[in-house]
Amino acid sequence: MSAHLRFLEVSFGYGSTTVLDRINLDLPPGSLAALIGPNGAGKTTLLGLASGTLRPRAGTILLDGTDLARVPASLRARRIALVPQSLMIPFAFTVREVVALGRTPYLHPLRGESAADRAAIEQALELTDTARFARRCIHDLSGGERQRVIIALALAQEPDLLLLDEPTANLDVAHQLTVLELIRGLNRRTGLTVLAAIHDLNLAALCFERILVLGGGRIAADGPPRAVITADLIRAVYGQAAQVIEHPAAPVPLVALLPRAARNGPAR
Repeated sequence: MSAHLRFLEVSFGYGSTTVLDRINLDLPPGSLAALIGPNGAGKTTLLGLASGTLRPRAGTILLDGTDLARVPASLRARRIALVPQSLMIPFAFTVREVVALGRTPYLHPLRGESAADRAAIEQALELTDTARFARRCIHDLSGGERQRVIIALALAQEPDLLLLDEPTANLDVAHQLTVLELIRGLNRRTGLTVLAAIHDLNLAALCFERILVLGGGRIAADGPPRAVITADLIRAVYGQAAQVIEHPAAPVPLVALLPRAARNGPAR
């Protein structure tokens, strides 16, 4: 339940606009990595390329050494799960019915759920602590509960690579941490390779072992949180003054944004 993802000189753009320029990235099996960067930096685009829904203009993307462009769509759908920023569910499905959608790549058109399908669905519900409301309507859940259900849907695919695009968007602080701790726990228990676009720098530092910074179409920095998240990098990539201090309860950096009046103060 793990995958090796590599980008080799990958470029991509929309029309005449280049979004990603000669990206090189090596994500070994079992990685737990956060992708950060300002709005418009190309985080969603990079995840789209990693999932195979977008094709690079130049360069190669490898999944376990095989060119992703040559991997059949049916196999990609089993090996790679992408959790989008938002997922509209127009029908009044139960939670279990939503999670069961993750088994679509495995279903035979003339057969119902197999024993393996049912086992995968139940495991996904248990892993995300959503089994207790499996019979409830998805529309009756809170934002944090719905987000866990969407992650359960992805896990029901039994993927080797889990991609998440702003999984904590629109959640309150408590639910943000709950969702990211869930993802980290899954990585540690199963070895699942995880790459997640994260908006909040402090959450990225607290919950992920590796930070990738996108800026100017390139990877501006790559490494553990303490090496990557610095006042100089935040100023260079985000154009924002900040003070970076030690987290009081964990060996990671803590970012304090500086108001305009304090921008000439100390930073490190």
